[in-house]
Amino acid sequence: MDGTEIGWGFVGTGGIAQTVASALELAPGGRLAAVCSRELGRAERFAADRDGHDVAAYDDVEAMLADPSVDVVYVATTHPQHHAPARAALRVGKPVLVEKPMTASLAATRDLVELARQRGVLLVEAYWTRFLPGTTALLEVVGSGAVGEVLGVHADFGFPAPESLRRFHDPQLGGGSLLDLGPYPVGLALTLLGTPSGVEVTGSLTPSGVDRQVALALAWPSGAVAALSTTMAARTASRAWIEGDRGWIEVDAPFHEVPRFTVRTRGADGAEHVEVHEHAVAHGHRFVLEHVHALVAAGEVESPLVPLGFSLDLAAVFEQALTRLGAERALELGDALP
Repeated sequence: MDGTEIGWGFVGTGGIAQTVASALELAPGGRLAAVCSRELGRAERFAADRDGHDVAAYDDVEAMLADPSVDVVYVATTHPQHHAPARAALRVGKPVLVEKPMTASLAATRDLVELARQRGVLLVEAYWTRFLPGTTALLEVVGSGAVGEVLGVHADFGFPAPESLRRFHDPQLGGGSLLDLGPYPVGLALTLLGTPSGVEVTGSLTPSGVDRQVALALAWPSGAVAALSTTMAARTASRAWIEGDRGWIEVDAPFHEVPRFTVRTRGADGAEHVEVHEHAVAHGHRFVLEHVHALVAAGEVESPLVPLGFSLDLAAVFEQALTRLGAERALELGDALP
């Protein structure tokens, strides 16, 4: 470590790694110490782009994990490639932030969770929208009882992904709309309502066998329901709304960034009351990084905001949906995991 700063080791150099690296420069308490890619040249270019910072480049995860300047690991590879480096980091006792979804299968997610719990090492899924100021404000409104008991959640997310965007269409890269886009609408419903008791799904597949469009209906023991959808065939409104027995909340697009939401309720006199909340921010990933910094500094081994149970619930919903759709996907050794 450099003073009180936490040294990050990034695994992966793609677009999300670039985004999070930029956010890290704005998140007090941490710095990029190392980066790893299967191609050393890519890691070296990624490191060189961090002007004014001394960043080590590796083409081997184990070598990066042995670097004493790396205190925390961020895994930013494609979904099916999350498991191996995250597991390696946990085995050597280094906290891990794993890009969402945590893995491409319930078995692999469960394996990481069990290992983290056994070793007492911090493992956090990078569900970054949970840490945004807008999300915090939204949950405060819901928690205040302003709209009453939450009975329904609706959210959609989608945009056209041509075949030239290979990672959306290749099963070996975690292709499909649900694993890539689903963490946002499903994550919102789980955050508000907890573990669902029922999952129903319909959808369609691409010629490569991955899910093209997915419509989910989730149910909870309380009687609450959620209608959620993802697509990589069309551009959707990408909005969300939350229904309570005393009012409702509409979240503007893109809903996962929670830039603005409107609360509508009715008073005893029947008059409608409207409250508008605006919380748009730039570089929103910095909030999850700051959260990890705080957890590491306090010696915590689980996030209270995105607990491991949330990651298991998310993986379970995806597992049920993709299995029922018959979607092709890469599995990380499945039941043969060590």
